Amino acid sequence: MKLVLEKGIGEIIEKKSRFIAHVLYIENEEQAQEYINKLKKKYWDARHNCYAYVLGDKGEIQRFSDDGEPSGTAGKPILDLITTRELTNCLVVVTRYFGGILLGTGGLVRAYQGATIEGLNNSVLANLIDGITGEIDFEYGNLSKVQYICDNFGIDIQETEYTEKVHMKLVIENEKIDDFVQKLQNEFSGEIQIVNKVQQKICKRI
Repeated sequence: MKLVLEKGIGEIIEKKSRFIAHVLYIENEEQAQEYINKLKKKYWDARHNCYAYVLGDKGEIQRFSDDGEPSGTAGKPILDLITTRELTNCLVVVTRYFGGILLGTGGLVRAYQGATIEGLNNSVLANLIDGITGEIDFEYGNLSKVQYICDNFGIDIQETEYTEKVHMKLVIENEKIDDFVQKLQNEFSGEIQIVNKVQQKICKRI
């Protein structure tokens, strides 16, 4: 699954109607409703504020609303894009300012999805994958080599502290752990060990 790291806003004009999409990260349904209400207040003069959101480790919670548009022309098409992109904990609200020209069901679907795509393209997304956080300590003389190895393996250095030794907190994908540990063993003859390992879901920016 994927997450929204940084929100995105997208806008399109379709036959004089203005469609504005907001793509947001949410923790729960209460937060989703708060964002929806805030955007409805912000765009109080808009004709429609349609939305969809997905929650859960496997995207098992799914909600959507057409907010007065013909059934199936707004909320569900937005939801379909969220699920197609394999996003979870994601809310998309698309605001429509009516331009005076009817778009028809097909036109509405294309417009709501078009605005959603713009919003997603302007968001920063991340893969949600299995991994660990762990810590290493080493001598200052090994700093550049450790940094090079981490960079080569695509290991995220979350924190670096400089005390008697260099202390790093790392985020490592499960599939890279064995090779990374073996590389440390080969390069430093077992002097650098990963400690305080915690298994967790980690975000890897796309």
